[in-house]
Amino acid sequence: MSDEVEPGFVRVRLDLSYDGKDFSGWAKQRTQRTVQGEIESALATVMRLKEPVELTVAGRTDSGVHARGQVAHVDLPAEVWAEHEEKLLRRLAGRLSHDVRVWKVAEAPAGFNARFSAIWRRYAYRVTDHIGGVDPLLRGHVLWHDWPLDVEAMNSASRPLLGEHDFAAYCKKREGATTIRTLQQLSWERDASGVVTATVRADAFCHNMVRSLVGALLFVGDGHRPVDWPGKVLAAGVRDSAVHVVRPHGLTLEEVGYPADSELAARNIEARNKRTLPGAGCC
Repeated sequence: MSDEVEPGFVRVRLDLSYDGKDFSGWAKQRTQRTVQGEIESALATVMRLKEPVELTVAGRTDSGVHARGQVAHVDLPAEVWAEHEEKLLRRLAGRLSHDVRVWKVAEAPAGFNARFSAIWRRYAYRVTDHIGGVDPLLRGHVLWHDWPLDVEAMNSASRPLLGEHDFAAYCKKREGATTIRTLQQLSWERDASGVVTATVRADAFCHNMVRSLVGALLFVGDGHRPVDWPGKVLAAGVRDSAVHVVRPHGLTLEEVGYPADSELAARNIEARNKRTLPGAGCC
């Protein structure tokens, strides 16, 4: 069942970015600094809200992970939104710390849910194998891998991972949560400066999935594992102790994709259904 906005409330979409270095992830925690906690506190202050608000986000990021194109929504009393709509961005800019920014606030179309209406999320993981290490100006966003990387081999190893699979071998298991995902893109490219970027896009991601995939493929790129190894790990369907979850600072949520406004509500409902692979039994 899709969620309905309560009468007298307006659903507002926020587009935002943050440097994850000093945050303990997205999700609000009582004793830790988080992105959700920071923004909710700022919203309550600048709009002088009597009741706390709760953000729903497209993709919860872990501690140390960055975001350039994160999306969230919040339901606000209509009269509060009408009063603050025009000045909200400027007031948030004055209230928020410099490592988190809200770039756009707008009334969301009918049926929109930042999490359940999304049809894909695109991440980038950046790594360099330069013998001298990481450019000091990029050190907070690029991993140093102390072995030469074969990008062609990494792309070859990535192809069998594309499509709909059970990614249990690359996910941290969470009770009651499915690990079936559709991996739409997984490709590697080296730029002129020598930074190698993995572009990873899927309908959704399970916990640690991107960083585990990157860890496995780096082992192929540096010659420690054969090209067919990541595919064999996937087929085995269980966590492999040899799959290293790489450090979070190289990972950035770049963009979240949504369907046409007319399809938002249907996607909202569809995404809530627990998935099974084709041919899987009912029990």
